[in-house]
Amino acid sequence: MSAIRLLVLGAVRQHGRAHGYQVRNDLEYWGAHEWSNAKPGSIYHALKQMAKQDLLIAHEVAPSTAGGPPRTEYEITAEGTREFRDLLREAITSYDQKMDVLSAAIGFIVDLERSEAVALLRQRVAAIEAWRTAVTEHYVPEDGPEVLGHIGEIMRLWVHSADSGAEWTRGLIDRIEGGAYTFAGEGEPFVGVLGEGDENPYATGLPDPGDDH
Repeated sequence: MSAIRLLVLGAVRQHGRAHGYQVRNDLEYWGAHEWSNAKPGSIYHALKQMAKQDLLIAHEVAPSTAGGPPRTEYEITAEGTREFRDLLREAITSYDQKMDVLSAAIGFIVDLERSEAVALLRQRVAAIEAWRTAVTEHYVPEDGPEVLGHIGEIMRLWVHSADSGAEWTRGLIDRIEGGAYTFAGEGEPFVGVLGEGDENPYATGLPDPGDDH
């Protein structure tokens, strides 16, 4: 699973309608260009591809009063919303996703109801624990990983990653059950998107041909 589809669908959904540069600006605001494959070319490609797949509607808009080329604004469809939610749920529950996918999912977790978010995170813990058990039962020698020399450090890395991932997830569950954050149906959630004209202190400032479309 690639993080870019979840990130782009989620960013467009939060705006209602957004042109490509707005989506790029939001993702740079979140630092996603550093921890994921959300580079400008990937963002604009994803927007165009998902419009062809009927996950987004592309609206051609007139040039700005300041001049310049017309831009395309994107709006998420009902099918796009279903895709977004499916990707979000998969990213939360799958223990073997890359860090960028999990990071994207956490960025949109409040789009779910609190009870569902907790249930999905509990599924994640269970999957991590099952995977850890499989590693320790079938791959770690009875006398410990040190009998494999430095190769045993791979197994230590796996087990440590499982333990730390489960610990972090349990902590998040505790915070959510303790009332942290505003989830769907609870009121106005925190939305980390920039308004039109807001300065982005984390923008790369590097131009891209897609910025004009």
